[in-house]
Amino acid sequence: MPPTPERITAVDTHDIRFPTSRELDGSDAMNPDPDYSAAYVVLRTDAPDGLEGHGFAFTIGRGNDVQVAAIHALRHHVVGRPVQEVCADPGSLFRDLVGDSQLRWLGPEKGVMHMAIGAVVNAVWDLAARRAGKPLWRLLAEADPAWLVDQMDFRYLTDALTPEEALDLLRRGRRGARQRTARLLEHGYPAYTTSPGWLGYDDDKLTRLAVRAVADGFRQIKLKVGADLDDDIRRCRVARAAIGPGIRMAVDANQRWDTAEAIRWTTALAAFDPYWIEEPTSPDDVLAHAAIRAAVAPVKVATGEHVHNRVVFKQMLQAGALDVLQIDAARVGGVNENLAILLLAAKYGVPVCPHAGGVGLCELVQHLSMFDYVAVSGTTEDRVIEYVDHLHEHFLAPVVIRGGHYTAPTTPGFSAAMRPESIARYTYPGGTFWAAETDPLQPRKGQTA
Repeated sequence: MPPTPERITAVDTHDIRFPTSRELDGSDAMNPDPDYSAAYVVLRTDAPDGLEGHGFAFTIGRGNDVQVAAIHALRHHVVGRPVQEVCADPGSLFRDLVGDSQLRWLGPEKGVMHMAIGAVVNAVWDLAARRAGKPLWRLLAEADPAWLVDQMDFRYLTDALTPEEALDLLRRGRRGARQRTARLLEHGYPAYTTSPGWLGYDDDKLTRLAVRAVADGFRQIKLKVGADLDDDIRRCRVARAAIGPGIRMAVDANQRWDTAEAIRWTTALAAFDPYWIEEPTSPDDVLAHAAIRAAVAPVKVATGEHVHNRVVFKQMLQAGALDVLQIDAARVGGVNENLAILLLAAKYGVPVCPHAGGVGLCELVQHLSMFDYVAVSGTTEDRVIEYVDHLHEHFLAPVVIRGGHYTAPTTPGFSAAMRPESIARYTYPGGTFWAAETDPLQPRKGQTA
């Protein structure tokens, strides 16, 4: 009798939250007190070696339980699937999840349910890369171009990108891939840092962290703006004085403004030579982004971390609404959808500078940018991955930054697996950290027993 195939046996979910609001890490004009959180999923299998797949959706605290429940609602699509089949064709699961007619009503392809799909799909890719013994970026870069095209959903895209065009881009991207892989392993991928620029930091902390960033090799930093124009002018002046004229400085409004306000505010900050204005208005408003871009040039317009899906990215590109496209590894429907978005950006000649930070987003998105460099765009010119220095210690294969560059991961998988002790400590509300916070007999921060 043939051997019984290994199967996915369980979908475990965890509500994991970190108290980043206490130090104002991650604070911006729209999100003043974020607690970086992960709706975390583990795909268990009956493989003899205990093979697992890990993924998550990123949130900022309240509502993380809703995101966990959405992931849990997908388990019936996943449990029982043969490991070999799902790893050989992650796109089959992606299509089944997106195509669930009842769950699709909750989107379609946007919001909590779509992010849940992304978490599960990313966990499958982690499983596939682990099974192949390769980091995800390398699994993708070395994959057959026709197979990669089969992983993408071209529905609603063919007026901008056809499967034939995608295949041509990927085939052309293979030229010189071996040399780029060697260069990536030697030099890494350029990064920029938002760590100095959180809105809740005072000027002294901003200056100290900005000076340190330049000393550490970063050639670009980013500041959060949008709460008060006078404060922003002062903070930009402080930051520019700290880093000097030769370092790029981006600013990020986190969707704070209407169109006219975005133009007025960005124009007021132009004296400090901002490289881009990020998320100047609603991420859904394609035409507003196009109007802002026309009005504030040469300041570039960047957006993407809250763009729901490939269709909105397509419209942004068609309308000439952005200069910099910012994918997010955990916002859309996982690797499959991000592959299509990377190919759209390549078709339109727009550089991709991913959103990262959060909890685990740096770990994930580095793989997508490195694949793009090796096998799609073939360049790192005007391309950087965001980096913040928070919470990496909770991952089994954390990002490594050297000289302002991401070091290429070599550990098999998608770098998504969290340390078991971190899961036990920060699971909400019963983990040891949070249980102590709610226990009246335990001291609070700043108190003694």
